Amino acid sequence: MTDEIEKKMLSLYALGNSYTQISKHIEDIYGVEFSKAAISAVTDKIIPMLQEWKTRPLEALYPFIFLDAIHYKVKEDGRYISKAFYTVLGIRIDGKKEVLGLYLGESEGAKFWLQVLTDLHNRGVQDILIASVDGLKGFPEAINSVFPDTEVQLCIVHQIRNSLKYVGSKNQKQFAKELKAVYQALTKEEAEYELDKLEEKWGKKYPIVFQSWRNKWDNLSVYFKYPIDIRKVI
Repeated sequence: MTDEIEKKMLSLYALGNSYTQISKHIEDIYGVEFSKAAISAVTDKIIPMLQEWKTRPLEALYPFIFLDAIHYKVKEDGRYISKAFYTVLGIRIDGKKEVLGLYLGESEGAKFWLQVLTDLHNRGVQDILIASVDGLKGFPEAINSVFPDTEVQLCIVHQIRNSLKYVGSKNQKQFAKELKAVYQALTKEEAEYELDKLEEKWGKKYPIVFQSWRNKWDNLSVYFKYPIDIRKVI
């Protein structure tokens, strides 16, 4: 087997092809047939590389990190089940983005995130200035238990999407338009004023939306203390 064929197998494997599909592609391209065992022997070569990447040392300080779970349907034992990939994206001091880690779990939860954060700490991360996360219950507490000085900014996009779930379909477009005055305000005080105005108009019809914004406001409004350029990064 040549290096070229091995590289092609690994490329196909990385794109999510099964061993059967890889075998067929290789046969179509090179006219050579390989068994599943032979292909498996090639793809197994990346396991040590993955392990090395997963445990590599990290920077001591990251100005920003973004933590979110991506959900996939994965075939396991002949049936499709949901899996959560816990994803940590960091922005370094030099401004470059870096995937700090990918962690596979059954579902998203604060307890698993605590394990992820502990792993980051064990790999050398001493401080994180701002962590951007969704509204998962217990998430800010999990972050601050490992990094007590980190400010937690709840993701505005997640909050908007969750809010619109509770708004009637005929009012969603107008509500979303008026909500911009809150999160696009120049100052925290202006945002709070706009939130009050919005609640006066819509509060009786959609009380759960405003209850959510009020309960999470401390973490939703963190970015207002920073200049516009920094807000865009957050």
